[in-house]
Amino acid sequence: MVLVLAEQNAGKFKKATLEVVTYGRKVADLLSCECTALVIGETDAAATLGQYGANKVLTTADAALENFDSQTYTSALGQVAEKVGAKVIIIGHNSTGKSIVGRLAARMDAGVISGAKSIPSVSNGFVVEKNVFSGKGIASFTLDTEVKIISVMGNSIQPEIIGSDVSPESVSLQIEDSKVTVKERKTVSGTVPLPEAELVVSAGRGMGGPDKWGIIEELAENIGATTACSRPVADTGWRPHHEHVGQTGVAIRPNLYFAIGISGAIQHLAGVSSSKVIVVINKDPEAPFFKNADYGIVGDLFDVVPRLNAALKEFKANNN
Repeated sequence: MVLVLAEQNAGKFKKATLEVVTYGRKVADLLSCECTALVIGETDAAATLGQYGANKVLTTADAALENFDSQTYTSALGQVAEKVGAKVIIIGHNSTGKSIVGRLAARMDAGVISGAKSIPSVSNGFVVEKNVFSGKGIASFTLDTEVKIISVMGNSIQPEIIGSDVSPESVSLQIEDSKVTVKERKTVSGTVPLPEAELVVSAGRGMGGPDKWGIIEELAENIGATTACSRPVADTGWRPHHEHVGQTGVAIRPNLYFAIGISGAIQHLAGVSSSKVIVVINKDPEAPFFKNADYGIVGDLFDVVPRLNAALKEFKANNN
């Protein structure tokens, strides 16, 4: 049995959740078993997980799980795994996954791979690949424990509709009250979260100041992208900290990443090097980022970006 933690937010499933459910179904097919999804919290969309590969959907709305706590979530997932006899447990490699993967591995006496990037191979053991050395290499790990845990990097697999709705079943758990008290919750709304974004437009200190960011936001709007920034930009308060991408910020894997006015320090590259296509715009031809770019433009960003915006607008106007 493969068990997937299907996270919901305000009753809805984000793309990352649909990715891990599809991933779980593909692993279940390899092992000739079923895929079960566990949904924590109230949602009317639980049945739709069957469309993305879940053979069974279990739900629990215990009051102790109302706010995230790594201890209570680990307990819930562990109890369900034991009830259904799960041999593989799959979670997203996000803040939730990173918080519970170690606790869950200790509870289940399981081997764990954090940040898997592809479907496991089972032709010669249970082998999982992940990026290492800040994305400069790929390593293969063999899990030989009875129970295996995998956290999956976002945007590693596309959600696929491969089934149909299934009727959710409620599961009863014994969960102790959380030791964490939530005083306030702040969330970002209106944009695609960076870990889920397929298109990202990012800029750095080359912008010169926060008042010049309009051309970056315009470019993001023109291509339907999420905006991001380098650490110095966030640290100086030019942009909000939730937009900071890199080793010490948010690690992302978009299909397209624009790096504008960013030199390409190793800490920044570590968080964005897994992008499918990287476009660099910088006036310094010696900027380290050009070594990692699929496409590069050497020029003043205040000349290049407005011209790019104008071209995109013209293209959209002629093709609508």
